[in-house]
Amino acid sequence: MPLAFGLLALGLSTTVAPNPLFAQEPAERGVAAILRGLDKVNGHHADIEVQVGGSAEIYGLIVTLAECRYPVANPTGDAYAYLTIRDPLSGEVFFDGWMIASSPALSALDHARYDVWVIRCNSSAGEGS
Repeated sequence: MPLAFGLLALGLSTTVAPNPLFAQEPAERGVAAILRGLDKVNGHHADIEVQVGGSAEIYGLIVTLAECRYPVANPTGDAYAYLTIRDPLSGEVFFDGWMIASSPALSALDHARYDVWVIRCNSSAGEGS
């Protein structure tokens, strides 16, 4: 007999207390983000630093960084950034949302030739790129 069924038969609750390991980690806000761009046709890649509230061009795409956050306990760990990526000529938006450094495919830029993803946040401008 399964344990849960046995507990219910005895009138005992099977409610599980919340596990603190699954609680949300506190995050710090970075002042900039290191992003990596890839030209999928020729295999070239480049890293750029973008300040929060600023924009930069990478492979003909304009990338605007609204926010960058990282775990307090692990500053070099899993960064996530809110990016808007658009065509500089037409203004067409290719991506607008959160990107997560450890899971770039979870929320990815959908572009035929270029790819952009978050590497890390910087806690101070000009911090090692």
